[in-house]
Amino acid sequence: MIWLALDGVGHPDDAPPGSVWETDLPTLRPLVDSGRVLDAALGVPGLPQSGTGQSCWLTGRDAVRVMGEHFGPVPGPTLQALLREHALPGRLARAGGRAALLNVYLPEYLAGAGEGGRRRNRLGCFPYAFQVAGLPIGSGGAALRASLGLGYATPWDALETEQDLSRQGHAIAAAAREYDLLVADLWLSDLLGHQGRDPVPPDALRAGRAYLRRVDALLRGLLDSGARLVISSDHGNLENLRVKTHTLARVPFAGAGVDLGEARDIVQGGRQIARWLGLGSS
Repeated sequence: MIWLALDGVGHPDDAPPGSVWETDLPTLRPLVDSGRVLDAALGVPGLPQSGTGQSCWLTGRDAVRVMGEHFGPVPGPTLQALLREHALPGRLARAGGRAALLNVYLPEYLAGAGEGGRRRNRLGCFPYAFQVAGLPIGSGGAALRASLGLGYATPWDALETEQDLSRQGHAIAAAAREYDLLVADLWLSDLLGHQGRDPVPPDALRAGRAYLRRVDALLRGLLDSGARLVISSDHGNLENLRVKTHTLARVPFAGAGVDLGEARDIVQGGRQIARWLGLGSS
């Protein structure tokens, strides 16, 4: 199975008029529209954050309640402990499964895991969970950049074409036959979302739409190759570029070749993914 983990992309049902979702997405949009719409706030005041949101997805546990608040962007000691014990990569590895994180990172970034109180952790939840599980990162037979071929800063120039992304989708689908789980941590969407302000910056809107079209192209390659996949998001942000903060938007939970069940929030979404892999409750 392939997991495309969007970062900071609220569901189109909760996006304002003129949002990034208003672009040609012939593969992504029908999949999202036919999927589930999940709550990311979990009844806790404040704006949802990546640290707790991604921990919910990865563990199937209410990380916001564990922390007592929405917390991010990276996991501190409390969430690190939760991820070490309950995150899907580690559980899958202990059960004898094969998993890998597709993202390419600089070695200096991967050296940023803080353990034993020696230094503060700089890794996001996905690379942290895979690293502590001893699983491959930037591997899986088809490595992927989170930018999906866009530049990492304004003006967000295109460095690869959408056709390149479709070809990568085919390659990832082929590699997935040797794994139980391949994950792509697509965090550039959150970075783009933080460029928001009122009035909406044209370059941020243009880049946000370009990014979703690249997700669409990647998805098209995956589905053309018969991949079994899931798409998730941890919180809202990019869907409303009138503000630069995260939002209270609900998030998408969509897939192909999987039963989404009756999930209503991101904790239940995480549990459903674990069930597909034969792991059940941790």
